[in-house]
Amino acid sequence: MLSVCLRARLYSLPHAWLKKGSGSMKSLKDIPLSVLDLSPIIAEGDAADAFRRSRDLAQHVEKLGYHRIWLAEHHSMPGIASAATAVVIGHVAGGTSTIRVGSGGIMLPNHAPLVVAEQFGTLASLYPGRIDLGLGRAPGSNQATARALRRQVNDDGSEFPRQLNELRAFFRPTDEDAPVQAVPGQGLDVPIWLLGSSSYSAQLAGYLGLPFAFAGQFAPDYMLAALRLYRETFRPGALDKPYSMVGVNVFAADTEEQAQRMATSQQQMHLALVRGEPIRLPPPVASMDDAWLPHERISVESMLRGSIIGDASTVKARLQEFLDTTQVDEIIIHTMAYDHEARKRSYEIVADVRKA
Repeated sequence: MLSVCLRARLYSLPHAWLKKGSGSMKSLKDIPLSVLDLSPIIAEGDAADAFRRSRDLAQHVEKLGYHRIWLAEHHSMPGIASAATAVVIGHVAGGTSTIRVGSGGIMLPNHAPLVVAEQFGTLASLYPGRIDLGLGRAPGSNQATARALRRQVNDDGSEFPRQLNELRAFFRPTDEDAPVQAVPGQGLDVPIWLLGSSSYSAQLAGYLGLPFAFAGQFAPDYMLAALRLYRETFRPGALDKPYSMVGVNVFAADTEEQAQRMATSQQQMHLALVRGEPIRLPPPVASMDDAWLPHERISVESMLRGSIIGDASTVKARLQEFLDTTQVDEIIIHTMAYDHEARKRSYEIVADVRKA
């Protein structure tokens, strides 16, 4: 069985991250911390249970001082309940009072821009000043599901800028005689973010002067290049200067062993995806050694090797290193843990080390 030390090295930051980022160093105290939640459905649970947990988590992290909580659009996945993302956002926002709630993200090619404008215009009207609209261009599932959602699938990405421009136009104040209006939606200040796991959205966000969020929780290899491209291409637009946020998996517990065990639920879930057999979030195991074949292990660890796993001191050091190397303006933390109380405890530990 792998020792805790070796397992920690396997999940250390990619080599490229060890090169310090440019600019003045920031402290964790200097930046907002946020939460990414996929409303995971545990092995013996259901969607209703997942939604209760998401709302309870939001209430918990709101008290801990987290800045925002985002829900993500995924389809045809038995372990993720947040497919109707705007509806879940309303459920979470309705149970909280101060934390920002948004999408991380809405997959815009799956929807008519007018429908997205109306949905988020409704949310922004119900919960003013608290709603974010993060947009992605991936299907959020496999190609068969994408065809079921879109009927026609355009894989070259050429339609995304046009759809984005159309959506942004629906939020602008318009002539009352305009033939198509987003009601509610028009004239409302709904912050739009672009999300990505490669260079495409980074460059587009920079060109349009929009905030950019990178999916570091599953695509760590492309992170620094995307952030650099975003900053290099940024032109003032919706923002006067670049604003970046990166996702990272964090499993914090009172001991290293507890944290390593907690992380195995996500590892098992990704292993199932590698095998093309998606599952509900399984209970943690003592070791993954007997669960995967060598090539499967390489694939899972490639996606998750940016994960931060450990006790309070380890998590604090690794989060600070992450911030030093990325120089991001905000970190959004993803903790896909089977045990709900352990997940809440993980966010408590992170909040505590930020203040220390």
